[in-house]
Amino acid sequence: MARPDKVAAVAELKEKFSSADATVLTEYRGLSVSALKDLRRSLGSDATYAVAKNTLTRIAAREAGIEGLDDQLVGPTALAFIHGDVASVAKGLKNFAKDNPLLVIKGGVMDGNVLDADQVKKLADLESREVLLAKLAGGLKANLTKAAVVFNALPSKAARGLGALQEKAAADPSVIGGAGEASDQEPKTTETPEASAAQDNTNE
Repeated sequence: MARPDKVAAVAELKEKFSSADATVLTEYRGLSVSALKDLRRSLGSDATYAVAKNTLTRIAAREAGIEGLDDQLVGPTALAFIHGDVASVAKGLKNFAKDNPLLVIKGGVMDGNVLDADQVKKLADLESREVLLAKLAGGLKANLTKAAVVFNALPSKAARGLGALQEKAAADPSVIGGAGEASDQEPKTTETPEASAAQDNTNE
């Protein structure tokens, strides 16, 4: 029968696997307690970094529907459960590993897919959410500015067109009223010889 503390630990790990946007598995062998504190601090609020036993992690991952982590669950394992900016946390782990070679990135999980170490490191090369949002905001601002310029130009262009039409009308009234005056005039008819003769007979 499983011990209650192990059951609770598996349940907690399962919940973390299920709720995380991504999880990175690392080996921390040889890192001091102070170094681990520095690592947690560098990852910020987007990640929870915790040491876990491989057996319990394997069970929790399977219960969360994740298969294929067995090769990564070798040696001391600590997991970074990411909630938020995956690229930023991956970059933090990668940079920390450069300065502290004892930290080794084993792999990870994202959207239910198991990643190897190289794939996790590639995530670190992506732009952070803040950068992407800033670029998006900049693009939207530029488009809105262009739209505002176009809309503001429309009335002035219409006014210039109306002014030009008024100038033409002053010089040549037929520009505006010519067609209307022509339509008000009665149509002229041309009498034929037969019609003229019929008129003469009537008069007689």
